[in-house]
Amino acid sequence: MRIRAATRGSALARWQTNHLIGLLASVHPEVDVEVVVVETTGDLDRITPLEQMGGQGVFVKEVQAAVLDGRADIGVHSAKDLPALTPEGLVFACVPGRADARDALVGCRWADLPDGATV
Repeated sequence: MRIRAATRGSALARWQTNHLIGLLASVHPEVDVEVVVVETTGDLDRITPLEQMGGQGVFVKEVQAAVLDGRADIGVHSAKDLPALTPEGLVFACVPGRADARDALVGCRWADLPDGATV
């Protein structure tokens, strides 16, 4: 069986997709996953502030469209990028296990760090 997984081309998106492929392969080794890289509005426009790009979904709309129009069978997203409402024709199918989400780094702005600072 072959599944096409749409994802963004960023390093994080590719890692998340490869992680999901590994999880899927551990329970369904017969499934072959083809990665379909999709450029999103948020990827293509690195100048316009996100809040001026037309609302939510600038990093997911094109991935969702790839599933809806048949170029892909599933889409892999960072949950932080997903709008609250899922478009008609799609479902929020799974959330893989994750590490403790309570870790946080709190500090000054990166630009305010002195030269030679260690983080």
